[in-house]
Amino acid sequence: MFNEWQYHAARGIGKILSHLSYPTIISLGRKLGPLVGRMLKKQYVRGVWHIMRGMDCDKEKAVHIMDDLYANLGQSLMEILYTPKLNKNNISTFVTLDHPERLETALAENKGVIVLTGHFGNWEWMGASLSLYGYPATTIVKNQPNSSVTRLLNENREMMGLEVFARGGNEMVIAARALKRKKILGFLADQDGGFHGVPQMFLGKMSSTPKGPALFARKFRSPVLPIFAIHDEKHHNHVYIGEPLYYEDTGDKEKDVTAMTQRMAVLTEQFIREHPAEWLWFQHRWSTAPEEIIALQQEKQEAQGIETGTTEEK
Repeated sequence: MFNEWQYHAARGIGKILSHLSYPTIISLGRKLGPLVGRMLKKQYVRGVWHIMRGMDCDKEKAVHIMDDLYANLGQSLMEILYTPKLNKNNISTFVTLDHPERLETALAENKGVIVLTGHFGNWEWMGASLSLYGYPATTIVKNQPNSSVTRLLNENREMMGLEVFARGGNEMVIAARALKRKKILGFLADQDGGFHGVPQMFLGKMSSTPKGPALFARKFRSPVLPIFAIHDEKHHNHVYIGEPLYYEDTGDKEKDVTAMTQRMAVLTEQFIREHPAEWLWFQHRWSTAPEEIIALQQEKQEAQGIETGTTEEK
């Protein structure tokens, strides 16, 4: 019941905001964001620490970046509530696609397109804009802890024409369906990869990077496009579309998947360094200890050796 009330309250606020001009929405969000950020002390402190390490800067600089991040988040929150105002006729007023020809060329390969993206800028409007610009966009999403938030976001996504698949089922089957239908399949791949991820340095600390996009690229031979949402100096939304990446098959699956995963993480890290106030610094990106991943991989290899009788006696 409480969650239901939250949903209707958010929709009610959205209806009120829809009567305001877009510049007013931007102004409200950018003023509200830093105030809320200071109230969320645990996330704020964690974000500042991650910025100091990842950007190799002092605390004063990190605090400045963090305040800019919360201004962007405040704007994005207001925009998400404002989403019903978007349509295919006015989307260019709100979001600009940078290098759409790269996406069109990738789609022309007729293998579908895997989108490498992350928690940059207004990532919700990124997916909405691709759909409203006429591209066949789909996404695999994770349900939020609050069911009202999940309902609101998914309704917005579907309202904009974005095809939504919930994470938790057979993602390979979902991906196969989307890519075989020559769709765009988006992944938020900047999160912790868990025990089955690839251990590597990321923004100054060893981390686990998710293998998902690389595994899908291997199976379907689809091009992988880095696509990130950012704001310009006038706070206008841009969706940056990068050059395509391709899976390189040498015959060693584990090595090849690891190599592509690392390439994508390096590219993501570079984009974060270029646009530090656009990325969600306070997320738990470094939760999995890499030494635990390595130990798990060694156990796997030893178990396989025992099964095949190739383990050497020591």
